[in-house]
Amino acid sequence: MALKPGAAGAAVVACNTCRFSAHTQGDAAGVRGGARLAEALRAVQASDPAYAEVAVEEMPCLFACKDYCTIHLRAPGKVGYVLGRFTPDADAARAILDYARAYAASEWGQVPFREWPEGVKGHFITRTPPPGLLVE
Repeated sequence: MALKPGAAGAAVVACNTCRFSAHTQGDAAGVRGGARLAEALRAVQASDPAYAEVAVEEMPCLFACKDYCTIHLRAPGKVGYVLGRFTPDADAARAILDYARAYAASEWGQVPFREWPEGVKGHFITRTPPPGLLVE
């Protein structure tokens, strides 16, 4: 395993090796669901300059294999989140990026539930504290 630098600010990191669904690894073309989700995230991001403030990145395996099509939302000094069980399409990508924008604008990474897009509700797997900090 080798590490490389990522975005300095808020980022959505898509697992590009995730299964397409609970029972299927890839789509009809054999492309993994995580790769399709990363494509959808980039396409939606490119369609609206409001999404430019959040980086879209990808890496192999977030180790959330039970929860296909996963992403890690992170930013320096903020609580991070792993979300999964998405359909790798534009609707899911838009919901993820809408949440990511609210996350980026928040002080500590906490977005009030009333501001969550419908498309992310029920998709949270875990939250992670930033290095050196804990949630009270």
